[in-house]
Amino acid sequence: MPAFEYAIALTGGIATGKSSAAKLFNAWGFEIIDLDAIAHQVLNAQQEKIAALFGAAYINKSGIDRKALGKLVFSDVNQRKKLEALLHPIIQKEAASRAKVLDMMAGSYLVDIPLFFEFQGYPITRTIVVYAPREVQLQRLMRRDGYSVKEAEQRLDAQMDIEKKREQATFVIDNSGDLSQLKNECQRVKALIL
Repeated sequence: MPAFEYAIALTGGIATGKSSAAKLFNAWGFEIIDLDAIAHQVLNAQQEKIAALFGAAYINKSGIDRKALGKLVFSDVNQRKKLEALLHPIIQKEAASRAKVLDMMAGSYLVDIPLFFEFQGYPITRTIVVYAPREVQLQRLMRRDGYSVKEAEQRLDAQMDIEKKREQATFVIDNSGDLSQLKNECQRVKALIL
């Protein structure tokens, strides 16, 4: 049986509130495969290869200097592609392994995939896009992570435009407002996918 049979991709853009939506769905009993969490584990396990690809300057006492590496890969598309070529196959393999276990339960679960539409490496047909307009994303990103306008725009530009993602979604959760709106939107979509 192929992996992801009962999966629904949960995606969006940076600073649209996808992680907050995932927490709500998880609190309501949905199993979630979090690709960001898998990516963090994989990245840490690949320290030697990261050093070989990008230089020892990207490794510090606590492991990978994620901020420095992020600055590099978000300012240089070729460096980002090198990192993705290293990490994505490992991440996909781990996600598929977890999905096969959840598929045995024959019930819907979510796979939190930030770049679902960009990579299309997952055979998942139903998608939930957590949406916020670009200007809202930009403001949240600067407030949350302390990025300059330029740094925030680089990160937004590295992803598919949120409006295009919204057009391709099976379900859209509008998170352009507050947490109360997000909760209501998540409950509305939850009723549709159960």
